Amino acid sequence: MPKYLLFLVALLWTGIVSYFCLVNSNEIPVINIPNLDKCIHTFFHLVFTFVWFLFFNKHLQIDSIVKPLVYSVVFSFVFGIIIEILQNLITTSRNADVFDIVANSVGTILAVFVIVICNKFNILNLILKK
Repeated sequence: MPKYLLFLVALLWTGIVSYFCLVNSNEIPVINIPNLDKCIHTFFHLVFTFVWFLFFNKHLQIDSIVKPLVYSVVFSFVFGIIIEILQNLITTSRNADVFDIVANSVGTILAVFVIVICNKFNILNLILKK
């Protein structure tokens, strides 16, 4: 998969996450499932970390997954905190929530497990066409 395509996918996902985390919560349909928002945060950051890892891995073109994994994990963590701060500062219907940051971190950690497992079974090479 070309680098620019991975970059576009990662940017698109970042935009989707940003939009849904910063849109007026009154515009989102209410589904009364306890902690559904935490599950969504976890999913958002699992995918976020994975797609940015793919980009960093392809961009850096090194054999080890450690450096791109560290970059994507740190980026996901910082991005999640920035989004929470922005929710508090620029939205009127949302507030920063420490438990959202915890859910984001859980998604990031799950992504690490997925990446390590995919690497072990050479799935990353198939995705990246190495």
